[in-house]
Amino acid sequence: MQKKTRRPNPPPYHHGDLRRALIDTAMELVTEEQDWTFSLREVARRAGVSHHAPYNHFPEKQDLLGAVAAVGFEKLRDCLLQATAGIEGPEALIDRIGRTYVRLGLENPALYRLMFGTALADAGPGDRPTVARSAGDRARAVLEEVIQRGARSGVLAVAPDSSQDQILAALSFWSALHGLTMLIIDKIPKADLSVDGMIDRLLRTLIEGLRRPCAEVEVATQPVRTQRGGWALRPEIMS
Repeated sequence: MQKKTRRPNPPPYHHGDLRRALIDTAMELVTEEQDWTFSLREVARRAGVSHHAPYNHFPEKQDLLGAVAAVGFEKLRDCLLQATAGIEGPEALIDRIGRTYVRLGLENPALYRLMFGTALADAGPGDRPTVARSAGDRARAVLEEVIQRGARSGVLAVAPDSSQDQILAALSFWSALHGLTMLIIDKIPKADLSVDGMIDRLLRTLIEGLRRPCAEVEVATQPVRTQRGGWALRPEIMS
């Protein structure tokens, strides 16, 4: 991919949140160049500050990239929340989350690679920057909450009283979305396959896999007689 021409030096930075300005500048470079091989000196030049200034907030370039990845996860979480606002049905929520997730990844492939790739894990597994890991956990929590709600409502074939089963269900769904996103970014699927078509088919398959069979839903949602002679929903579908 051909890199875009860099902008001329901006006016000197005088006041405000320097840390945020450096993060925003690095994000612009990642987005424009679809790469993160730039130096801290380049970030400083672009932000209009001395080349020593970034080190006051980011001792290493890796620290700055971790902060950029965290912003990416924050945007992902915000977009997922906006996309699912006002939607009640678990399947509709899952569908909206899936479409939003893949599209965001395709909008900025370099940022997506930075968020999920190995660039921030060069010290070994589990050593990703805390700021990026925490932001990623908050984004993933949006999906996990939807899976939990679907399990408790009896719509999804996920154990309503098992947090581990719910987390594994969310991880399986996320893994499939991530795989498709990376395949499209790397131009692996045949060129005649439309992105919308691939997303549609994947989500249809995933939702069918998560859905509780109709017969089980009918049984689970049938009221049962209580000891006092009244009626109540089965415990497994009550939150």
